Amino acid sequence: MSENRPPYPPFTRDTALRKVQAAEDGWNTRDPRRVASAYTSDSLWRNRDTFIRGREEIVAFLTAKWERELDYALRKNLWAFTDDRIAVRFQYEWHDRTGRWWRSHGNELWEFDEHGLMSRREASINDVAIAEGERRIRGPRPAEEHGTDFPLR
Repeated sequence: MSENRPPYPPFTRDTALRKVQAAEDGWNTRDPRRVASAYTSDSLWRNRDTFIRGREEIVAFLTAKWERELDYALRKNLWAFTDDRIAVRFQYEWHDRTGRWWRSHGNELWEFDEHGLMSRREASINDVAIAEGERRIRGPRPAEEHGTDFPLR
């Protein structure tokens, strides 16, 4: 029995937007197993300078990430899509154990299988130190803001 994660390719603008929002919602749970379930069992990742293969490595990576990146809160926006690929830009904010706040900006390239599971993810990310008063992302996106573009600055 195959796992399924709608919406499925080929994507339309509407289904690509729904896929991006579902990914944002999942990552904002900070639940490594839940997030990993959206990827194929042999999914390939590049996250910054780290290369990952498969769900167990994804879980280990995300567990360490969210032990280091505290109070993580994310926004993703659709950039472009084709039949089975989606490009997003994103920002997330977090603080380290010393209390210093960061805003991380990045781009992701996603590829999906026919069951709607992500088989490949490539992420390029840069971190910018911010003052706590500069924070703009506080928890998951409210439903009324789904599909709205998040400003670059």
